Amino acid sequence: MDSTVDVIILGMGPGGEVAAGKLLDAGRRVAVIERELIGGECAYWACIPSKTLLHPPRLLAAANGAAGITGTTLDWADASDYRDTMIRHLDDSAQVEGYRKRGATVLQGAGRILGREAGLLRVQVGDDELRAEHLVIATGTTPMLPQLPGLEDITVWTNRETYTARELPARAVVVGGSAVGVETATFLAGFGVEVTLVQRGASLLSREEPRVGELARQHLEEAGVHVVLGASPTRARRDGDSSVLVLETADRDTDSTDPAAVFEVRADVVVFATGRTPRTADLGLDSIGIEPDDHGAIGVDDSCRAGEGVWAIGDVNAVMPFTHVAKYQGRIVADAILGTPRTAHYDGVPRVVFGIPDIACVGLTRAQADVRGLSTQSVELDLAQALARPWTQERDPEGQLGLLADTDRGVLVGAWAVGDEAGEWIHHAALAIRAGIPLETLRDQVAQFPTFHEAYLAALDLFEA
Repeated sequence: MDSTVDVIILGMGPGGEVAAGKLLDAGRRVAVIERELIGGECAYWACIPSKTLLHPPRLLAAANGAAGITGTTLDWADASDYRDTMIRHLDDSAQVEGYRKRGATVLQGAGRILGREAGLLRVQVGDDELRAEHLVIATGTTPMLPQLPGLEDITVWTNRETYTARELPARAVVVGGSAVGVETATFLAGFGVEVTLVQRGASLLSREEPRVGELARQHLEEAGVHVVLGASPTRARRDGDSSVLVLETADRDTDSTDPAAVFEVRADVVVFATGRTPRTADLGLDSIGIEPDDHGAIGVDDSCRAGEGVWAIGDVNAVMPFTHVAKYQGRIVADAILGTPRTAHYDGVPRVVFGIPDIACVGLTRAQADVRGLSTQSVELDLAQALARPWTQERDPEGQLGLLADTDRGVLVGAWAVGDEAGEWIHHAALAIRAGIPLETLRDQVAQFPTFHEAYLAALDLFEA
């Protein structure tokens, strides 16, 4: 093995793979290091299996809402078999061989940074040592579990156990009301699991517009999910076959004797969707003078540079913890290494929850715009009242589109949509926000009939002149 290369990539999730691909295509000598499976969390335990398993319940809901379809059922055995195909049966041997054929040095194991010597960064993997001018850190995150008394006595799942399960539980408690929690509750309920979703805050998807959280809760409850807001687990215990969480309401006085302020939820498994921590603890970052923040994230500039010759992409830098952002940052860093640096922009990045229906957002919320001192106006459109497309697909359609405009500049700065395939047509707003397309131009755009994109024309007409 040639121990000196041009670039070392530490972590081969989506961001690392994009960077590696571009650099290899440009003829650079690249070494890739992965402690688990090439493809990362997204390919094996998160994005791919979750979206694969969410699709059958989505289609079932669509079929039940459409005219002329009867007798539809779900088959968990078939769905989980196809899921296993999509996650390559947790086998990355084809990916390893593929990168080697492209000329990459592939090392499987935990990499540790040793420092610099003669201007080159040194990284150790087992008994091997690599040196390079550039180091791309793309080590991702690890699930964050709460420190609860009794947690070791109950059956705990994270996304990994949830989306690789061969058998589903009869009952599940999902802790966390973010995108992961909402998707997990949607998937499990769709396959017939009795689900309770527990959220510490007063609303779901609390980083989005309050209306989005309201609609998310409405659709989950329509799907049979019991949603508990304003409550946090304080301890856990085993009771026979049941995993029990003791919850307290968020506003409970510690001296209160009100029995309603403390209650229990029971399930076969408890799924924690309570956030993730950047995987930086054992990387040896101190050897190159990089100190992560209190949450473990690596600070970067607007080109994802963390230090001299050092780059950090994807969830490990906590800029925006999305697969599509990691891939974007992989392109940004590869271009910089290849001599064509550019600035990363995040103002038009969509945020999609693949629920039933989709929940899609982009840009600023009203509260964020207020903090920036923007003069704004917002509108909300009922898709069923304004469009033909929802009625061509369902007998009793639902869906909403919200837009937020900067009235001084005459451009969109935020948008959200809750409706069928909203994750696809939110990109109309994403491009408008990213490019600063004037509202007048958006109003003059001709949308195909009948499509959901027509919603933008109808919503724009609701803005005051």
